[in-house]
Amino acid sequence: MTSYFTDLAQQYIDGEWRPGKGSWDIIDFNPYSGEKLASITVATPGEVDQAYRAAERAQPEWADTNPYARRTVLEKALRFVEEHEAEISEAIVAELGGTRLKAGFELHLAKEFLREAAQLTLRSTGQILPSPTEGKENRVYRLPVGVVGVISPFNFPFLLSLKSVAPALALGNAVVLKPHQNTPVCGGTLIAKVFEEAELPAGLLNVVVTDIAEIGDSLLEHPVPQVISFTGSDRIGRHVATVCAGNFKRAVLELGGNSALIVLDDADVDYAVDAAVFSRYIHQGQVCMAANRILVDRSVEEEFTEKFVAKVASLRVGDPADPTTHIGPLISSSQADAVSRLVDETVEAGATALLHGRAEGNVVSPSVLTGLAADSPVLQQEIFGPVALLVPFDGEDEAVRIANDTPYGLSGAVHTGNIERGVRVGQRIRTGMIHINDGTVHDEPIVPFGGEKNSGLGRLNGESMLEAFTTQKWISVQHGRSQFPF
Repeated sequence: MTSYFTDLAQQYIDGEWRPGKGSWDIIDFNPYSGEKLASITVATPGEVDQAYRAAERAQPEWADTNPYARRTVLEKALRFVEEHEAEISEAIVAELGGTRLKAGFELHLAKEFLREAAQLTLRSTGQILPSPTEGKENRVYRLPVGVVGVISPFNFPFLLSLKSVAPALALGNAVVLKPHQNTPVCGGTLIAKVFEEAELPAGLLNVVVTDIAEIGDSLLEHPVPQVISFTGSDRIGRHVATVCAGNFKRAVLELGGNSALIVLDDADVDYAVDAAVFSRYIHQGQVCMAANRILVDRSVEEEFTEKFVAKVASLRVGDPADPTTHIGPLISSSQADAVSRLVDETVEAGATALLHGRAEGNVVSPSVLTGLAADSPVLQQEIFGPVALLVPFDGEDEAVRIANDTPYGLSGAVHTGNIERGVRVGQRIRTGMIHINDGTVHDEPIVPFGGEKNSGLGRLNGESMLEAFTTQKWISVQHGRSQFPF
């Protein structure tokens, strides 16, 4: 594992490992121990240009490559991940403070997405459509967009980088990837290593480790990429969308959430508690689909609250390398401070802390807050930390109103003893995804993934990858002779 942070602490451009040319370094820390893992000199705008130009040169030949040959590269990438799963898991624990449970969860999904990407190579099919004009044939070709820019987040960096990189490559594109500066290896250079070992031709995947302070908007404004796939906050996503629109690029945005898990009056309370605890506290709550708000019918509020608080209080907090740990560190001290401050301010404003988490280093123990005013600001925002908000309601209509009272619309869940009742409630909630009698944190390779409102634009996964990373071209063929009016 240590070799990943020494060997991969470089830029990867046009098939070469090289130091960055910037004047400062990104320091990669273990968020639990504070250990320095790596030091990477940042890439400059000039190196961003080199990466995009390398991708532009390499892409046409790759697009013409037999899709079965492209599939072989994806299959080799999958085998590399399978053979090095233990080392990659250690890297996830070290670099982002993921627990061993979380690392296993991330790697399982990463392998599933690589399997799906391998099959995607064979699904970029065209159509022949009829024409009202006699003798005309309409051919619709589905083609790669060319070059895709991918910007990935820190919370599931290995998975969420692969989730865009692998299908984009599978469909005949080249890629320039910029990982989050807190996870430059797991989200960036490790991805380059995977595809280098899979014998992906040079130039098709380039990884630039850098920061907006160094490169500004050059990654977005560059003339080469036609699609930018961004996963991160809605604040940054709004900027990405604005810059892309101004440069006539397609933006695929997977942004934040403020999901509600709804417990109706006929729910299995014990099961709902289990689903809610996992949905709120997986990876310390640093998950866009996490159940920020847990809405409980007043008829079962007392029972649910008692059991929920007891289960949360039993979670083990500490070293993510310990297999028994449920909650490890937040990604940085600034994030830990922000979450602690938010809890304190919410309690000072009148909320009741059934559990009041405290910070030790970057590790923040769980909080459970209730008694929130309807206009409490905390109900409107995404909380990237181990904080649950319990909100009572009276009947389905109020539950739906509260669930929809947010600028976000990513995921959600409804717990009920009547599945079709749950589906009816779910249909009324404005989200891209909702789960009946389950948790809020789910991702599957062939199911459309994305949000409404401030939670994003577009969809990923399955057939949605074709829409994200290909374009359509109409070529008509006139087998007879057209008649022209002049």
